[in-house]
Amino acid sequence: MSLRRWDQVLLVCSLAGLTLLAWAYLFYLEKNMIGMDAGMRVWLPSDFFMMFLMWAIMMVAMMLPTALRAILIYARIAARGRKDESLVAPVYFFSGGYIAVWTLFSIGATLMQWGLQSAALLSPMMVSSSVGLGAALLIAAGIYQFTPLKDACLKHCQSPIMYLAANYKKGYALAFQLGLKHGSYCLGCCWVLMGLLFLGGVMNLLWILAITLFVLAEKLLPPTLHGTRLSGITMILVGIAFLAGYTP
Repeated sequence: MSLRRWDQVLLVCSLAGLTLLAWAYLFYLEKNMIGMDAGMRVWLPSDFFMMFLMWAIMMVAMMLPTALRAILIYARIAARGRKDESLVAPVYFFSGGYIAVWTLFSIGATLMQWGLQSAALLSPMMVSSSVGLGAALLIAAGIYQFTPLKDACLKHCQSPIMYLAANYKKGYALAFQLGLKHGSYCLGCCWVLMGLLFLGGVMNLLWILAITLFVLAEKLLPPTLHGTRLSGITMILVGIAFLAGYTP
């Protein structure tokens, strides 16, 4: 059985709506500069929560579009053997597991931001104020593009159908668990790239969009490591240029 047309339309529209709401929230934060004063003083618990919320919603805005293909593949696999029951609920549990992984990552990103701001390495606009930090972020991201972990996780993200088909089991809890596993591969593929948000600005929407499109291109382009290697070399060279004093 294939995925029913109405289920597919509902699924795509709901995920697209969630993504648009996340981008709208980021746009609102950028225009109102909410939370920027936290970079100029000691963080309160409320500051940490608001920054975590910002990161969590940002991860939905950035990463959910890159997971849409895998979510639709899961939905089609789940459609096999079913008759008239709706597939929307288990697919949402799968998507929820994926989002949960990036929500957990957001805790670590918030802690990193807190540490960098405490060390006076970030401006109040949440942009790296240190040439050394900017270079380190670029070089680290470039080197990671050559690691076996990056290769394995990227190959999974580019071609998830075999893994999802082999590990699919009925049940909401199992759908959530499989979403967690797929999200973990995605995290392994992209977590170092997220550090580059501190280079161009955590609340710079154009920079956020650029990284989102880069991640999307990595996942959707034909499975090959040539582009990954080329981007890694570029990041390393730009990082070295930063250290040499060639900064924008």
